[in-house]
Amino acid sequence: MISEIDILVRIIAATLFGLAVGTARRQHPHPAGLRTFAFICLGSALYTIASITIIGTDPGRVAAQVVTGVGFLGAGAIWKGKGVSTGLTTAAGIWATAALGLLVGLGQWVAAIASLAIILALFHFKKFTRSKKKKKKK
Repeated sequence: MISEIDILVRIIAATLFGLAVGTARRQHPHPAGLRTFAFICLGSALYTIASITIIGTDPGRVAAQVVTGVGFLGAGAIWKGKGVSTGLTTAAGIWATAALGLLVGLGQWVAAIASLAIILALFHFKKFTRSKKKKKKK
């Protein structure tokens, strides 16, 4: 059984982790930003906590449903036009942030913190790849 304090810590942490991801995305104009990522991470954590405490079901069953539902959100972020697909990184970020929320909801702190660091690094990696492309064009 999870204590009420632990539940509160998990809910706050999930929101803060989602805000951190959203802040990284906010630096560039994208369809999903600060609040979207906070909601995704928080929602995933809430469903996970609910599955453990209230419903008493296997958290893996709820995780599978979160992955499916988030897939629809991600698909909505992908746009295709003029032979170019955009929004793929946003969709992947949505998917990864939902997994991050699941980890927080399960109380897997080491995995959650490591995942947050990797997600943030990948969003900032865009600056590196763009500068490399620009240098090659010259």
